[in-house]
Amino acid sequence: MNFLQTIFSNLSRSPQKTVLQEVREDGLHSVSGADLLDWIGQARRRLREAGLRPGDRCGLLGPNSSRWVAMNLAIMSEGAMAVPLYSRQAPDELVAMMKDCGVSLLCCAGPSEIEAIRSCWSDPPPVLDYSQALEETAPDAGNGSDWVGEESPGRLEVVTIIYTSGTSGEPKGVMLNGDNIDFMLEQTTARLEELMEGISGNDDDRVFHYLPLCFAGSWILLLTCLYRNNNLMLSTDLNRLADEWKLARPQYMLNVPALLERIRTGVEEKIRAGGGVGLLLFSRGQSAWLRARVSRTRLLDGFWLALARRLVFAKIRERIGSELRALICGSAPLAEETQQFFQMIGVPVLQVYGLTETTAICTMDDVHRVTAGRVGPAIRGIEMRLSEPGEILVKGPNIFPGYWNRPEANREVFQEGWFRTGDQGEVDATGNWKIVGRMKNIIITTGGHNISPEPIEQHLLEALPASTQVMVVGNGRKYLSALLTGPVSREESARVIEEVNRQLPHYRQIRRFHVAAEPFSIENGLLAANGKQRRAAIEAHFQDEIEALY
Repeated sequence: MNFLQTIFSNLSRSPQKTVLQEVREDGLHSVSGADLLDWIGQARRRLREAGLRPGDRCGLLGPNSSRWVAMNLAIMSEGAMAVPLYSRQAPDELVAMMKDCGVSLLCCAGPSEIEAIRSCWSDPPPVLDYSQALEETAPDAGNGSDWVGEESPGRLEVVTIIYTSGTSGEPKGVMLNGDNIDFMLEQTTARLEELMEGISGNDDDRVFHYLPLCFAGSWILLLTCLYRNNNLMLSTDLNRLADEWKLARPQYMLNVPALLERIRTGVEEKIRAGGGVGLLLFSRGQSAWLRARVSRTRLLDGFWLALARRLVFAKIRERIGSELRALICGSAPLAEETQQFFQMIGVPVLQVYGLTETTAICTMDDVHRVTAGRVGPAIRGIEMRLSEPGEILVKGPNIFPGYWNRPEANREVFQEGWFRTGDQGEVDATGNWKIVGRMKNIIITTGGHNISPEPIEQHLLEALPASTQVMVVGNGRKYLSALLTGPVSREESARVIEEVNRQLPHYRQIRRFHVAAEPFSIENGLLAANGKQRRAAIEAHFQDEIEALY
């Protein structure tokens, strides 16, 4: 059976089982297997009525919800290609993506999404409002009767087109097929079962998710939960994320580094502000823990560490989530210090590395052997190696068949059967990978030095917590400069940059900087939909300020 058939089989065999929960202010709103099947049946009928045919591209625009899940499964069940779109992205960018792949139908969550698209598209395709198409109370809820007699496709060709973030140019449509998904769900299922090994009882894993389902990693987590017949709790309001997290009480969840770093910074600032015994125990316990990692323990380290674990670290973990088995993190580099912080308080952070083109995942941390700063070994069944310039190359069943209607881009990224990731990497003797930076982001100064800006940016962000964003510039220049955003003063910035420079060779030092009042954001086009910096757009936006630095 392919992944869709497995999911539908799970839903049919356990119609009363809760498969999705929306975390709302008034509690958890549950959706059973029968409810989801009924919605899928309704959606399939409406899609056919709207003229959707096998092989068509169908846009899907809306925030996370159970109905979004039903629409996504329905589109694929009809043999069409789902094109998931990020609801916070600029409408003109969304329109460009839909025009690029030629969507014949657009499914929107409601009037606001529809109006946003129509405001910049004079002749859009037919639009289906799925908040109305899927009734509030599904007919015959409880037995999944709307699914009776429906067929799902056998071998699945292209099932989805997910657009890249466009950090280094125009977004491209990544095609993923059934074989890609089938392979990946087997790997993620095995790894999650390994993570939860030893948990007694037959209850579902408690999984909470807040990232947009239109992103490849989030989508794979959703499908993995359905494939495993495991309930998934969906956040519905990022402004209430802390409250939702407490209500969900997850055992694991998928994260981006920004949230974990914000949690760490918040905890440390609160401890520093409190001062007294709490600060003393935290500082001494942390120092002892860090020394123990490198086998440089001192006489009283055991005493301070035991005391800190009992009186400070345990309380921090209780606040973050006493039931957490692990936090899973991907999409961008995670500061080694942040990963160590969570390890110290007893919450492992498992890193995942991959791209949309690799069906979201290439490597996953070994549950039993996590090295801070590294992203784990290649998942079973795929190969990874480094090219001569240090670029990560990947081969395996997870590699996408190509970009939609981009033959030149396809020729560029495939090299003798290997996919060129565009990422710089390192791998140790045990096969544990580290991501250094992006090949295209490399800065070459007039002195001939090749410099990856990401490690320097990370150092500055850690040393200057008040700064929300940092971008290093200097390609074709004599020296490096930095753009900073956030409530930071020039005096403090200068002091911190001087301290960071002392740890760097001369050619990697920041000589000048500019503090920008305007942050990089998705709305102003300086961040991609996944939150990554659009470097070319930022340099163009701040062209005058950058020129002034030189």
